[in-house]
Amino acid sequence: MSAFPDNGHAVLIGGGPAGAACALALQRQAALAGRSVRITVLEGKQFGVESHYNQCVGVLSPPLAHLMEEELGVPFPAHLSRGEITGYVVHTDREEIVLDGDRHPSTALRRVHFDAYMLDAVRERGIPVLTTRAVDLEFHADYIVVYTESMPLQADVVVGAFGLDEGSAAIFSRLTGYRPPSSLASVVTKYHPGPAEMAAFGSRIHAFLPAEPSIEFGGVTPKGNHLTINIVGDAVDVKRMQEFLDMPSVRAVLPNLDNAGAYDANDLRFFKGRFPCSLAHGYYGDRFVLVGDAAGLVRAFKGKGVTSGVLTGIRAAHTIVQAGISRQAFHDAYRSANHDIISDLPFGRTMRVLTIWFARLGLLDPLVRAAHQDANLQAALFDAVSAHAPYRQVMARILRPRTLLSILGQMLTRGSRPPLGAIPR
Repeated sequence: MSAFPDNGHAVLIGGGPAGAACALALQRQAALAGRSVRITVLEGKQFGVESHYNQCVGVLSPPLAHLMEEELGVPFPAHLSRGEITGYVVHTDREEIVLDGDRHPSTALRRVHFDAYMLDAVRERGIPVLTTRAVDLEFHADYIVVYTESMPLQADVVVGAFGLDEGSAAIFSRLTGYRPPSSLASVVTKYHPGPAEMAAFGSRIHAFLPAEPSIEFGGVTPKGNHLTINIVGDAVDVKRMQEFLDMPSVRAVLPNLDNAGAYDANDLRFFKGRFPCSLAHGYYGDRFVLVGDAAGLVRAFKGKGVTSGVLTGIRAAHTIVQAGISRQAFHDAYRSANHDIISDLPFGRTMRVLTIWFARLGLLDPLVRAAHQDANLQAALFDAVSAHAPYRQVMARILRPRTLLSILGQMLTRGSRPPLGAIPR
């Protein structure tokens, strides 16, 4: 295996959570090993500028705080919190259920503030951050040339932490066997209903699984003084978001939506992005490795992208310092370290397909009705929407004979259900 040399230079393309975590972990791991390391982070965006918008909903879940504090030595930014998420309300077209009981609440915040916090931590450790973008690479036997908009850099290893940036992906695709992961489109907006209405809304995320073919799922997330609203699907757009906002089940949970006086100047302005839903091909090789969204190393179907980005950034740093920077080293150490994510991807894909078809056929309604009476099914739904457990475990819970019989019973008889809008807040 090709070892990472003492005083070796690592260039990280992307300074989001995955890239920042990798830079911090590289510095820390090298120090623990008694070795010197040079690190440069390239990030073209300025996260501290309020005009910059990140399409991520911005809900940080466990074990992110542990990873930051124990692996990176960076305090979790509790001061950035815009409220804790204590539960979920799952809506189908005709049913809804409250899912509470989270002993480890998630934290809602603005992603750009978190990204700026992480990159500031990188700078505070003396790691150079260049406000520029990589425009090309040259791979040589014993080094890499990284061409940027401002200057060329010579590196021993390159870490791709560029998310789904098409320009950076094209560079790696042209020069290596890398192929970016498949992705879903996301449209995000926000709405300020007013202080009293926000207090009444509560601390639960409302998740929607509509029968509408073009929308796979949607969400309404409380974040301090506003609600973040997002939809996801293969080709969602502004029109689909408008249709989502007009759905009776969605309108029922959005306070003052018809009150024009409650609108903020930034209300219902739409932003579009994408997030990965499969593993990338060729996400490592000689002298390069990709982390987070760029590698498709995220929890399938239901995000948790920030936590996965930080985790994979740390794992890439461990591999570079401890195992080396050859393709074989990344295969043996980095891929193996991410077995928990990779092995759950088939279960996530299966869950996604089943959820889509169940929604289209109206079969999610009896499932939710059964969950009102079945604590095991309730726990499975909670783990699915909260991203707290692997899909392997979620599916194992749902496929228990007693739970399947409960669902089947609700399919055969409509049974009683609470009326829409009856959910306590």
